[in-house]
Amino acid sequence: MSSAAYRYRQDHIPLSTPYNRRPGLAMTPTTITIHNTGNLSSTAANERAWLTNPTNTRTASYHIVIDAIEAIEVLPLNETAWHAGDGSKATSGNRTSIGIEICERNTLTGEYAQTLRNAVELVAKLLTANNWSVDRLRRHYDWSGKNCPRLMNQDGKWTGWKQFVQQVDARLLELKTNKSTEANKSEIATATVIVNGKQLPQKGEVKAGVTYVPIRAVAEALGATVKWNSSTQTVTVTQPEYGKA
Repeated sequence: MSSAAYRYRQDHIPLSTPYNRRPGLAMTPTTITIHNTGNLSSTAANERAWLTNPTNTRTASYHIVIDAIEAIEVLPLNETAWHAGDGSKATSGNRTSIGIEICERNTLTGEYAQTLRNAVELVAKLLTANNWSVDRLRRHYDWSGKNCPRLMNQDGKWTGWKQFVQQVDARLLELKTNKSTEANKSEIATATVIVNGKQLPQKGEVKAGVTYVPIRAVAEALGATVKWNSSTQTVTVTQPEYGKA
């Protein structure tokens, strides 16, 4: 079960933001790219403010930034952002991938651990919404060779990245299971059961076009007897022979 607890809000930077940080180019995403912010003290709100800070001269942007409290969508998910470091070709990460920045704040106090849990939840939900699996996940490293998300590669073997992907996959399975369960529940409807003009207090169920009724209630309403044999898992209904003494 996920222990993520964050709010999601949209605060898109203007199309007029300097240094082409929101080029407005349409994008049909095919992957999700994970980054670390590279700042050990910055929050998601700080990172959002950095994008429109007049002293910032970098041509760099992303779609979502997340910390221990909130996730902020700073660009529409169907627009290009400059986050992958691999140019502007149609097949580049910049033009095909949703960029997510994970804040690094307070790695020693547990805040970063909560941020990671939030990121797992966020990414799993995005994958679910697009009907994708974890094979759609990318590191910044995969596009340009940059050591990013750096906190997932502290041992030089990307162990943290592998753990993150495993956690997302586990949460993805939970979400799919919950979705399937809810769908099955929505397919079941109740049915009123009437025997010889008398409505029974017990309800039947309609599932996938088949009506299921409480056999004991129906049989007894017809004057029959019902016996259950637990050893053979058998129900026996016996109708009385009318006219016999």
